[in-house]
Amino acid sequence: MNGGRVVIASLTLPGTERAAVQARAFVRGALGPGHPSLDDVRTCVNEAFTNAVEHTGSGRGGKVGLLLLAAGAEIIAEVADDGAGGAGPFLRDEPLAENGRGLWMIDALALGWGVRRDGARTVVWMRFPGPPPSGAAVPA
Repeated sequence: MNGGRVVIASLTLPGTERAAVQARAFVRGALGPGHPSLDDVRTCVNEAFTNAVEHTGSGRGGKVGLLLLAAGAEIIAEVADDGAGGAGPFLRDEPLAENGRGLWMIDALALGWGVRRDGARTVVWMRFPGPPPSGAAVPA
């Protein structure tokens, strides 16, 4: 537990396009099929996972880490890639451009999101309305 956060589930997957199916199944299994934010969390994790595979070392033989946390009345999803150097993910100025739509979807669906460095890795975090899945003991 860290600052009132409880780990719901974590998983490391290969950085392949095929593994995106497993990432979506991971979210569904961790939150449960009746969770009110399931579709939004699954969509956003899929977008962040796909970006990691397409734009970072994760997609060149690396791995992508997934982490779901409960924090009070919120769910936090984190997608960690093997890094790409440079500035990391950012919203493009044009939301209707052919590339860069994934972050606009995350921006629209999540309560908030951001990027942080973890050594060479890049972590995209996203917040969603809870509640924590049944069985997750979250401090008030």
